[in-house]
Amino acid sequence: MNPIDSRLAELGVTLPDAPPPAANYVPFVRVGNLVHVSGQISRNGATLITGKLGADLDVAAGAAAAQTCAVSLLAQARAACGGDWSRLVRVVKLVGFVNSTADFTDQPKVINGASDFLVAVLGEAGRHARSAVSAVSLPLGVAVEIEAIFEIA
Repeated sequence: MNPIDSRLAELGVTLPDAPPPAANYVPFVRVGNLVHVSGQISRNGATLITGKLGADLDVAAGAAAAQTCAVSLLAQARAACGGDWSRLVRVVKLVGFVNSTADFTDQPKVINGASDFLVAVLGEAGRHARSAVSAVSLPLGVAVEIEAIFEIA
């Protein structure tokens, strides 16, 4: 078993198939050795994780929602690698959007749910540059949306 699959199993996480796009776009684009993954929304299986941080959800719930985005990001990365984890070099960057109230300022703590998960699964290859920003609303009312750039061989 590949070390990434082993680590996911240790964490009790089963990667889903890469989610299909919800509109007229592709789930990822490869340019050279970089894979740009479209925004992945917070969901638990088929159930969307919705709500606004600072009103409906606390930081812990937001971080858990962000982790579900990271699971989908890894599923897209696996698809971009043709299922061959040995091609994944590293996570380059995350851009996280948090559906939050105007006075909510813990967006970085929310997106840590994704960052911490990627480091737990990938080790040093999971460390990345990152932005964490607030949004007045997100598609379908989801709590979090995260896009990523991966380096692959």
